[in-house]
Amino acid sequence: MKVLMINVVCGIRSTGRICTDLAAELEKKGHEVKIAYGRENVPANYQKYAIRIGTDFDWLFHCAEARLFDNSGFGSRVATKRFIEWVKLYDPDIIHLHNIHGYYINLEVLFDYLRTCGKKIIWTLHDCWSFTGHSVYCDVVNCDKWINGCSKCPIIKEYPTSYVDRSKYNWAKKKAILTGIPNLSIVTPSEWLAKLVKKSFLAEYPVTVIHNGINTSQFYPAESDFKQAHGIVNKFMLLGVSSAWDEMKGLSDYINLSSILGDEYQVVLVGLTKRQLSKLPNNVIGIERTNSVKELAEIYSAADLYVNLSYCENYPTVNLESLACGTPVLTYDTGGSAESAGKGIVVKKGDLLAVADAVKKSKDCNIVTEFNREEFDCQRALDEYIRESYGELS
Repeated sequence: MKVLMINVVCGIRSTGRICTDLAAELEKKGHEVKIAYGRENVPANYQKYAIRIGTDFDWLFHCAEARLFDNSGFGSRVATKRFIEWVKLYDPDIIHLHNIHGYYINLEVLFDYLRTCGKKIIWTLHDCWSFTGHSVYCDVVNCDKWINGCSKCPIIKEYPTSYVDRSKYNWAKKKAILTGIPNLSIVTPSEWLAKLVKKSFLAEYPVTVIHNGINTSQFYPAESDFKQAHGIVNKFMLLGVSSAWDEMKGLSDYINLSSILGDEYQVVLVGLTKRQLSKLPNNVIGIERTNSVKELAEIYSAADLYVNLSYCENYPTVNLESLACGTPVLTYDTGGSAESAGKGIVVKKGDLLAVADAVKKSKDCNIVTEFNREEFDCQRALDEYIRESYGELS
């Protein structure tokens, strides 16, 4: 059987790797898989799956339209029409949507086809964009306008950034386009997002929660000389990891936390750019992004506490990676982050004094991490996807 996945990227970052992991697993079972993507490069070992939607010019033009007119998801009309003609020729048995925002595909053209194609359709939501008039993570500002209709978006300047606000129009248009699709089911990686979906105009569709997994053979308690190498052997190490740091990921909160805590604590951030490193205060250790899983596992293992101060999360695998390396987690009560924190510490979002207090208490007591390696392994997630969502392909 043939499976077509659609995602903004292929083989890179979290959603792109989920797609290629699923593709490899389906391929092992004898099925044919293609991954249609919109932007950036595809690693050589995944080129066999990749089908690009549009060109760099199409992406840039869509991006400009979104910035000027707040129409993310409504550009790329010609590129999407060309893609749909290819889909008709490929004739997949199952179509699996992932992130369909990112300035590369037109919702109206895509869903006009899906409404009448007669295919089984799976849609994995990785954020809130599908049911809001603009924002990807509406909970950043505790906004719930999307339940009945968006307007005057409070985070219009956040991705997908726009100079104007058409959130009211976009919400109504999305509702008309995305509802009433036969044979469509939704998957979310967290209970948190599933609950939001059930309050939205997508509530007509069945929702299954399938937690993301990690490769537990790569993340485990490892011997590490990280503290020795950085001269912090006698300090209580607080770790934060991200592939991209910004205010949504809580960068300023980590810096402010380092000022609140005393000299016996050390904040370490992994994944910073050279520019961010140059602006970092002396009491924070910053490291550029590492492509070495072994090195990352050693850093997790060296830490005394993993601290997740992000303001927007679905089901962050960084929490799982830390737990797999034997390091407990403290997190803001953001999205589904608490779901992936084990029996860690959960603090009200933005309350840095409560974070500092919890850090000090954790230093004085030994927090036991509880982590079921089999339950959180990526193979479990893949098996569950194929069993629960793909059905006849299992």
